[in-house]
Amino acid sequence: MDMPTVAIVGRPNVGKSTLFNRLVGKKLALVDDRPGVTRDRREGDVAFGGLIFRVIDTAGLEEADDDTLTGRMRMQTEAAILAADVVLFVIDARAGVLPADQSFAELTRRAGCPVILIANKAEGGAGMSGAYEAFSLGLGDPIPFSAEHGEGLGELHNALIEALPKPDPDEEEDEDGSGSRSLRVAIVGRPNAGKSTLINNMLGEERLLVGPEAGITRDSISLDWEWRGRRIKLHDTAGMRRRARIDDKLEKLAVSDGLRAVRFAEVVVVLLDATIPFEKQDLTIVDLVESEGRALVIGLNKWDLVADQPGLLKQLREDCTRLLPQVRGVSVVPLSGLAGQGVDKLMQAVVDAAAVWDRRVSTSRINDWLSEATSRNPPPAVSGRRIKIRYATQVKSRPPHFALFGNQLDALPKSYTRYLVNGLREAFDLPGTPIRLSLRTSQNPFDKG
Repeated sequence: MDMPTVAIVGRPNVGKSTLFNRLVGKKLALVDDRPGVTRDRREGDVAFGGLIFRVIDTAGLEEADDDTLTGRMRMQTEAAILAADVVLFVIDARAGVLPADQSFAELTRRAGCPVILIANKAEGGAGMSGAYEAFSLGLGDPIPFSAEHGEGLGELHNALIEALPKPDPDEEEDEDGSGSRSLRVAIVGRPNAGKSTLINNMLGEERLLVGPEAGITRDSISLDWEWRGRRIKLHDTAGMRRRARIDDKLEKLAVSDGLRAVRFAEVVVVLLDATIPFEKQDLTIVDLVESEGRALVIGLNKWDLVADQPGLLKQLREDCTRLLPQVRGVSVVPLSGLAGQGVDKLMQAVVDAAAVWDRRVSTSRINDWLSEATSRNPPPAVSGRRIKIRYATQVKSRPPHFALFGNQLDALPKSYTRYLVNGLREAFDLPGTPIRLSLRTSQNPFDKG
């Protein structure tokens, strides 16, 4: 099968070349704050979390006569759009949606290929509000992104999996006739938590080097496996420890490789040593997984060493709820990688966590819940005027992301947003998964509340 093609298009100076460099992994494209630095189509081959494709960096789309330099650049870009299997349409989230974005969105739509909308420079509050404005382009859900800082790569990877042409089953061993796709699972934890031992047991062979010394695994290793007919792509990662304690350059690289594995995974198993669980570093790793928006399962490894302590599992689950409120309800599974105990329960928890992470809730159900939640516990008043939440919807899944619309929502106290997140988690059965909540204040000048 020919390598699929992805074209990056958008107005000048929205960050297309920075995104190109990020995907290719090299600074092949010249980047500058001035518009119009890229004039020709530049191509590069990309290997991105198991996806392989050719990416084309195009000149910024500008409205101009065909016989001018700008016009010829625009024609080159249009040719790239027509030849592409997928278009990455980039806008500048800080600038918001401009009229030129609207006209070029129409051009892209007419091309008839899948379009992924990227709201670049979305870091910070101003960027996020611009990202939501991008809904008006009618190109689907925008991905809040920062090409400069590499934020949003996991979401882009998921979108590309859906948009790129599916390989022929005879040519690509990762697909079977039913179109099933491997569930990407990363196993992370402190050094010597038993990650490689667990994976060897899952695979039924000594595939990974193990030993009592911490830090044997250097690379993030990807392995194909099958559990009860479900394709799984397992990532074993190097032990993640505090950066202040890392002196060795190779280990620094290994830790950053582990971070990449988390970003490309759908479900992350954080493996704890049951003899010394919930160390500070364990909590930091869970925080990282939650901030990256990945589904989560906690594995208590070496359980055979502490299984004779009555009530310990109940106590550790209570500790988990207390120490990790941001992932309330997460599955905590006792297991022994060495003895091969608990692997089935762990994998069932992984599959269940993936289903929760991917869950969508209808707008009508969300608003029924919202009406009840705000009646039971109304939002507080600010300067004598009560905050009003008028409407809510789920803007995306993986992880579940909800948007609230109303007035003065920027004044909503954190305690109230926590109340809403916990309510969403409970009402729609979303245990353990990260939940995102965006607040959008009405811009209607006639809206007097």
